[in-house]
Amino acid sequence: MFTPVTADFFDTSTLELSRSLLGQILVHELPEGIVAGRIVETEAYLGAEDRAAHSFGNRRTKRTEVMFGKPGLVYTYQMHTHTLINVVAEAEDTPRAILIRAVEPVEGIELMGELRGRHMPIKQWTSGPGKLTKAMAITMDYYGHHFTEKPLYIARGNPVQDVSVGPRVGIGNSLEAVHYPYRFWETENPFVSKFR
Repeated sequence: MFTPVTADFFDTSTLELSRSLLGQILVHELPEGIVAGRIVETEAYLGAEDRAAHSFGNRRTKRTEVMFGKPGLVYTYQMHTHTLINVVAEAEDTPRAILIRAVEPVEGIELMGELRGRHMPIKQWTSGPGKLTKAMAITMDYYGHHFTEKPLYIARGNPVQDVSVGPRVGIGNSLEAVHYPYRFWETENPFVSKFR
């Protein structure tokens, strides 16, 4: 039903990729079935010159190592108890990445409900970067995986026509980078994270 994008999908600038990821489908093929969500919100992190990026100043650590790899690799990291998932962008040794902040469920709704907890409205299942990984059973194990390869991949969707742009969320200690307009979201989509 879903087919992974080819590697050349990722061969563009970080900001352009952040925008073009909107409307594409994040797919996870689990033993229990497929869960999939249409990407509706992203945040770009521009590496060495971006104080909000983990790789600011070309910081190369065990955690950031994958950011120096080829575009389309999976960069997972943990914040508190949440796993967050990113798409590595740009050429090798240019440590940039894009956080997938929110998806709109399109496949495997029942399974997502079991994973996320049916006691809450569906709009809250995937409306944030830690929420969507829980709803889609995405773990740290995918660090270094490539988004063209199953079982976790990005498939072609329909491009978003109405895109809003604004500053990123939750990076209050990063000086001028707080104001960079590097967050992209589908205007008025109810699954976008609560921050507007």
